[in-house]
Amino acid sequence: MTSIGGAEMVDWNLAVATATRLVRPGPDISREEAREVVAELRRHAKSAEEHVRSFTRMIPEGSEPEDTPVLVVDRAGWIRANVAGFRELLRPLLEKMQDRRGNSPGGAVLGAVGGKVTGVELGMLLSFLASRVLGQYETFAPAGRDLPGSADGGGRLLLVAPNIVHVERELDVDPHDFRLWVALHEETHRTQFTGVPWLRDHLQGEIQSFLDETDVDPMTVLERLREAAQSLAGGRPEGEGGEDGGRSLVEIVQTPAQREILGRLTAVMSLLEGHADYVMDGVGPEVVSSVAEIREKFQQRRARGASRLDQALRKLLGLDAKLRQYRDGERFVRAVVDEVGMDGFNRVWTSPNTLPTKAEIAAPADWIARVHRKAEP
Repeated sequence: MTSIGGAEMVDWNLAVATATRLVRPGPDISREEAREVVAELRRHAKSAEEHVRSFTRMIPEGSEPEDTPVLVVDRAGWIRANVAGFRELLRPLLEKMQDRRGNSPGGAVLGAVGGKVTGVELGMLLSFLASRVLGQYETFAPAGRDLPGSADGGGRLLLVAPNIVHVERELDVDPHDFRLWVALHEETHRTQFTGVPWLRDHLQGEIQSFLDETDVDPMTVLERLREAAQSLAGGRPEGEGGEDGGRSLVEIVQTPAQREILGRLTAVMSLLEGHADYVMDGVGPEVVSSVAEIREKFQQRRARGASRLDQALRKLLGLDAKLRQYRDGERFVRAVVDEVGMDGFNRVWTSPNTLPTKAEIAAPADWIARVHRKAEP
């Protein structure tokens, strides 16, 4: 635990307990059906690996990058895995807040409030997210007894079985096709990080630079968590936005230096998410017979949105931005592949310097001109 003035900043164990207690129950399914779903998702993860590698050509034939585990988890398992990841990733920021505690009036209040309140509020946010994530490649995944990771801590792939079953039923699509379709998307993320050895360290460096530049009173972070938690609990009056105008947590804490870093991170995440969507749909027609129906219904589901409360919390957490990353990134990848082919697109993975900028994500021709012109003899 990171402590401030003797009080824990975040009670991580309480965050797990709170989220696990509050998370919505999964779909009604028998024990036998659950075992079948888990077994099928594992099979699909394995077959997706072959399909994605063949389609993307990111991993040279005959080479074998370091393996990362595939875990089929329930909502509680997803919560535990993400708390472990958050704890590791946020450690430098929490230590910085601890150092500032003595000089910050807000830090004194935060020390009095203690980590138990923060743990409960974080748990409430995780309970909201835990019923919505279909799958996730955990880039920064510390290995644990119940949650194995790769040998060098390089990541693990999570498939959240109850959420996949819930959505396939909601969309009324072929469950076997849908499970493979989801596996293709998540396997693409695993291929991105195992096939591009420098990508993980680059991304971690950018995130740590963002956290290092955080120049915000600790009380502000606590207040943003409280706003999100109150929105989830219905404790904040509808339409009450305050001077922040409904900005996301990330937008609220930005300094000028962070905005520059966040622009680069946004470009990378748009590339990764858009590439996964492109691959998922590119491989789909060959192996998922009902891919057109699945894609259409899934897009309609995204477009419909949810309740006003759900939409407000999505905005606060920055999930709306993630949906834009899918769309913008997929358009970038498609435009580049159409122009220079898959091998030409794969130059994006050469080094950090060949990653697209945020502006180039919106203007793929500019990236083509920059990278391919430089590559010409």
